[in-house]
Amino acid sequence: MSEYQYYEFRAIDRPLADADLKRLRAISTRARITTTSFVNHYEWGDFKGDPNQFMERYFDLFLYLANWGARRFSLRLPKRLTDANVLAPFIVDEESGSVRTAGDYVIADVFREDLDGEDWHDGQGWLDALAPLRADVLEGDLRLFYLVWLMALETGVVMDEDLEPFAGIAPLTPALEAFAEFFCIDGDLVAAASSASRGHSTIEPPRSALAAAIDSLGGSEKNALLLRLYDGDPHVRAELRRRCRPDIASSVADRPRRRTAAELRATAERLAEERRRDEEKRLERERRRREQEEAKARRLRLDALALRRAAAWKEVDDLIALRNGSAYEKVTVLLGDLRALALEQDTDDQFHQRIIELRDLHRSKPRLIERLVAAGLI
Repeated sequence: MSEYQYYEFRAIDRPLADADLKRLRAISTRARITTTSFVNHYEWGDFKGDPNQFMERYFDLFLYLANWGARRFSLRLPKRLTDANVLAPFIVDEESGSVRTAGDYVIADVFREDLDGEDWHDGQGWLDALAPLRADVLEGDLRLFYLVWLMALETGVVMDEDLEPFAGIAPLTPALEAFAEFFCIDGDLVAAASSASRGHSTIEPPRSALAAAIDSLGGSEKNALLLRLYDGDPHVRAELRRRCRPDIASSVADRPRRRTAAELRATAERLAEERRRDEEKRLERERRRREQEEAKARRLRLDALALRRAAAWKEVDDLIALRNGSAYEKVTVLLGDLRALALEQDTDDQFHQRIIELRDLHRSKPRLIERLVAAGLI
């Protein structure tokens, strides 16, 4: 197909103003623009705007996909809730990501070029699948950036002795799984990163612990949170959840040690080998099942054929008279069954004689003779 590019931007924290919509419409007359989104695709032209400026001025999420294998995902995060210095160490490969500040925001970009995805996709639906990641990051869940680091490990940028950012990413959320799929991260590496028994999870603390954490908040702080909630501040939930959850990043006492890149690669290779063996076993089971079904079906055919042997030879003659490939294929199958029946009933000499007669009678039909030779019947 021709060149294809898909752009989708989304505003989460606040809707776009009328002036914003006019400026966006001036950039593109055919895009689908709402107070919370900008969506367009191009098959011959190109995007006239600057995605970086769009993110800095208007939107909180951006997704890009091109049919030559380029993909990009960007998040705009409030600076007061996000420390760029915490995110930057995850970006060890400038070819796969970046973190920058722009005014009151931190913007994280993830991108890959020349991906060899097996299935082409027009881009629709991907941002819906990835959108929850922004809220997760604001609540302190940094597993998205572990996956960015894993992309660098996959491409060989990470050294064998380097340690993983934290001890595992289990359990994966649907949004994290979608991110790994969107960027075609090796599934065995993702499984290896998820294999730690206690990873960087965001399992909810007990309700009693939540109640105690909320009770420990001062009255003025609670009032301030409630006023912000009343005013529609979109970040109150994220801030409260970060306050009430254990500090995942600092609670390392009961977590497994961080693994080296070499250990992760070795685990991924082991998982790949196990998957390969499991697939071989599955294929072998499937082969045996098919053979059993085919043997059962052939047994039924042979039993029925024994009752109509003379009619079957007449059917062979009628099919040959049709002089087409489909009929010749049926002849080959039927003669194969007649031969099997002859071997069972010790009448193979008679069968062989009839095959010789059939060959001599139809020498002028090379396509038929070729099929019979290929099937080992003559």
